[in-house]
Parts: sequence; C-alpha cells; structure tokens
Amino acid sequence: MTIGNDSAYFIKARQAGRPVVKDLPKFDLDQYIANYRGKTRFDRLLLIGTTAPLLAPEALRAAVTEAKQGRDVGRYDAVVAAIRELLPGDINAVPDSAWIDRTNKQVKAESDRLETELKGYKNNLIKESIRMGYDDLGQHFHRTGDLINSVKAYGRMRDFCTTASHVVIMTLRLINVSIDQGNWLAVQTNVQKLRSPGQLSTEARQTAAKLSAAMGLALLASGNFREAAQEFVETDPRMAQARLDDPSDAEAFNEVMTPNDIAVYGGLCALASMDRNELQKHVLENGKFRTYLELEPHIRRAITFFVSSKYSACLSILESYRSDYLLDIHLQRHLGELYFQIRSKAIQQYFIPFSRVTFAALASAFDTDEHTIEQELTSMIKRKHLDARIDLVDRVLLSRTANARSDVHQNALKMAKDYERTAHLRILRIEMLNAGLEVTDKGKPGANTTLENVGLDPLHGGASAGNWISEGIGRSLRSGLRD
Repeated sequence: MTIGNDSAYFIKARQAGRPVVKDLPKFDLDQYIANYRGKTRFDRLLLIGTTAPLLAPEALRAAVTEAKQGRDVGRYDAVVAAIRELLPGDINAVPDSAWIDRTNKQVKAESDRLETELKGYKNNLIKESIRMGYDDLGQHFHRTGDLINSVKAYGRMRDFCTTASHVVIMTLRLINVSIDQGNWLAVQTNVQKLRSPGQLSTEARQTAAKLSAAMGLALLASGNFREAAQEFVETDPRMAQARLDDPSDAEAFNEVMTPNDIAVYGGLCALASMDRNELQKHVLENGKFRTYLELEPHIRRAITFFVSSKYSACLSILESYRSDYLLDIHLQRHLGELYFQIRSKAIQQYFIPFSRVTFAALASAFDTDEHTIEQELTSMIKRKHLDARIDLVDRVLLSRTANARSDVHQNALKMAKDYERTAHLRILRIEMLNAGLEVTDKGKPGANTTLENVGLDPLHGGASAGNWISEGIGRSLRSGLRD
C-alpha cells in the first residue's frame, strides 16, 4: 500500500510549513535504520513516515515494531496516531490495548522495585550501591520515556560518584538524555564539564569523540554552523571504526548519530561557514576528518569542487541529496538555511572578479532560471551577504565601487581636525599649569587639589572635562594671569 503526495495529511503538512519529500532518497530504509539504536532509531522512523509519502507505510510499520520492543508507551501512541491518519485501514491503526496495559504494569512494577532497592541502599549508607541504584533508575526512566525523572536521577547520582570514571559515565548519560529532550544548552554545559581541566582523566579523553560529536550537534541545533563545523572536523577518528551492531562497543555513539552523520553534518556546516582556503586547510587536509569523509565520498567531492571554484558541480551534488537530508532528524530544520548560505558563498566567490554580471550568466553558472537567481540576489543583499546593486531594467548585478578620492579626502580632514583639537588642548593645559591653577573641592572645605588629581585633565578628561573647562576654567585662568 502506498500513500500519494496529495493525501490529506501531507496537504495539511505543506500548509503548516512542514517539509514533504516527494522523491525517494538514495538510501535503503532497512540498511539506513539498522545503523541506529535506542530512541533515535524510533524518532528517525517516525520522521520518515510522516515526511516521505513513498516510504510512509514501511517506516511507520517499522516504527510500531520498534516501539513494541521497548517500554515507552508514549512512542507507541504517537506512531499509532500517525498511522490512523495516514493508513486508516491498516491493522496497526487500532491501538493494542492489551500490550499497553501489560507494559504500563511492567513499567510501574520495575519503577517500584528500583525505588525500593534504592531506599535500602540509602539505609545501608553504601555510596557505591546508592550510585548504582540511581544509575539503574535513570536508565529505566530513560528507556520508558520519562526523561524529566531520568535527569533528576542522574543529577542525584552526582553526589555519590567517587571516581573520575563515575563522573564520566554520569555526565555521558545526562548528555544522551538532554539530546533526546532537545535541551541543547544542557548538552553544551555537560560537555564543558568533562572538558574542564579538573576532569581530564583517562576516561574523559577516551570519550573525546563523543564529546565533540555531542557539542557539534548542539551547536548545529543552535544555528551556529561555524563552531559546529569546527567540532565535527576535530572529532577523534576512533568513532569511525566503531562496530555499530555491537551495543557493548564503547566507541559507538549510534544511540545519537553514526560516523556517516558526522561526515555529513561537518561537511555541510563547513561549506556554509568557511571560505575556500579554510575548507582546504581545516577539512580536506584534516587527517582526523578525512576518515569520516571516506564514509561519504559525495561530501568530499562537493567540498573539493567548491575549493576548485566549480560551484555548479558542488551545488548539483548537494541538490541530489536534498531528499536524504530532509529525512534526517537533526538536519531537516536547518537544511534550508545551510543550502542558502552555501549558495550565497558560491555566488559571492563567483562575483568577486566582475564589476557587473547579467542574470542570464549567473543563472547559467548556477544551473537555475533568471527569476530564481533574482530572488536569491535580492535576499542576499537584504541580509547583507552581498555588497552589490541590482539593475532590473538591464537585468544586471552591479558591484559597489568605492570612491577612493573621496575616502582619502575624508580621512585627511578627520586627521586634521583631530590634530587641531589635540594641539589646542595641549596648549590650554600648558597655560593652566603655568598659571598655577588649583581646584577646591566644595564637598571638603579647605581641601585643595591639582587639576590632574580630580581627573579633569583637558587632554584626557573627555566630555566632563570639556564641560568643566567651558564653565569655570576661563574665568579662573584670566584671574590667575592678572595676578
């Protein structure tokens, strides 16, 4: 059973401004989703099912299976609601009440058991047992979708961590929960805690790849593409060798992202925020990031084309993967801005050697039509990404030429005025000192201070000194000179 692009659900989605992917992506859904585990696996399936009409049935049914393998009833309710709208005749459109009741009872029983054990540990006053009790409780809440209580459990666990490895484990758990919550400020805060000089333990250094990936993801979510790129390109390559099908592999981070995601996120953020020299030095020649780029050769080719000024080829590659990136849970919200900034940079670089370029030439160079290029140029100029003017009569983009003669005259006049003012103030100060001028502080009778002591040096005193001079010094100076 397939779903058309014109179904009521996707018509409403487009009207609400949500993306709807009409074309099939380049990846195979089963192979793609097999690389993930945990909550992100379900979230990605649900996103694909509610964004891509051609993949919706397969993705939503897989999401139901994934939800039933866990104990998060909220996930199951969400995917059943989506199926009810998209596939009303499907067997999964009717909630499995027996499974829901059974799972709720199991979750409650497990919660009661863990809390009872924790109380026993507290009565025995054994710190390690209490720490493990909070750890088990936090993981249980995380698996069942109670993220708020999971954060609370891990937060209370902090007081019972006795070694550096305990702190690292606790902080990584907090980072994972914060990512699932979308609390990016908490992600950055916890990463910085492990990166602080006091936490530079062997365990913290072993998790450097995860910390870089988590920080890069938080910065990407915040729209800070340049700093996100710097984090991704400096990610330790050890994560690229992780076995994604082995949950016990400590290097794997596929409960959040895969090494392929690091290559894509880092490459796109770098293209959007770095110039050609920086791309060559910090991305293509970066030994750490090269390991990740080998997993996504099209990203490396796009960056190479951009560095070589082959902008049309670069943009063509990125456009061919637009459907894939719109189905990525972390890229979807930012893809439009990333692509806009990449195209803006390409147009800027293309326009640098010219004083004027026709819309037709730009449209041909960037494989689009004149109307689209006109809209892009207008948006770039409004956002101050391009210092140029548009001639709609001749349909030409004109560079702004600076008037060098006028600039020289303005700078010379400014220097002359500054010199004149400085000379006047220096002469005035000398005359005041020659007159032996003293200032009496009215707040302290009998207290005489010199001009400099009260901070009224005419040369350095600023506006207050100037006002004081204009009001009182003239009269005092003339009196001193007569004496």
